[in-house]
Amino acid sequence: MKLLLIIIFLLNMLTQNNNTQYAYLGGGCFWCIEAVFQNLKGVESVVSGYSGGESSTANYKDVSTGKTKHVEVCKIAYNPKIISYDILLAVFFYSHDPTQLNRQGNDIGPQYQSAIFYLNNEEKNQCKKYIEDLEFQKIYENIKTNLIKFENFYKAEEYHQNYFQLNSNQPYCSIIINPKVEKLKKKFKNYYPKKIN
Repeated sequence: MKLLLIIIFLLNMLTQNNNTQYAYLGGGCFWCIEAVFQNLKGVESVVSGYSGGESSTANYKDVSTGKTKHVEVCKIAYNPKIISYDILLAVFFYSHDPTQLNRQGNDIGPQYQSAIFYLNNEEKNQCKKYIEDLEFQKIYENIKTNLIKFENFYKAEEYHQNYFQLNSNQPYCSIIINPKVEKLKKKFKNYYPKKIN
């Protein structure tokens, strides 16, 4: 009985110390979003996947048609004691063009839309205010980012995970992703480690 009480106590301690929260962000190809967020201080993990649509069509082949109502997103696990949701939003908006509708550069289709899947009304209002501030300050005009209530997340195929880290010499990575990451490291230098593996 005493051992059981100790185990329950330890489990409660672990639960209380678990500060992990999640953000679901889509800003074009999930390879880019993954690379941008993977090395931020306070971000614990980034998983590429799909939100929206139905589970039966949550695969790259179907989603690539643009007809499944999925958006390529990343599930970002983060510690809000180290990095705030506002900083995640700042990195997100700086890392892509939120004024493009259903595309990012040459990636065209609704699956590449700029979208934030919010978890509750507090997050939704925070995102709305953030977008209003960006437009008020004329940082961006006519932002097309969709705010969508989060309902589901489907992990993408394994070959999409850690794509930039595993394929950094691939042309898409060296031409599109690497310059984006380097730009972000300069802008948010307090949140990126000096050396990225």
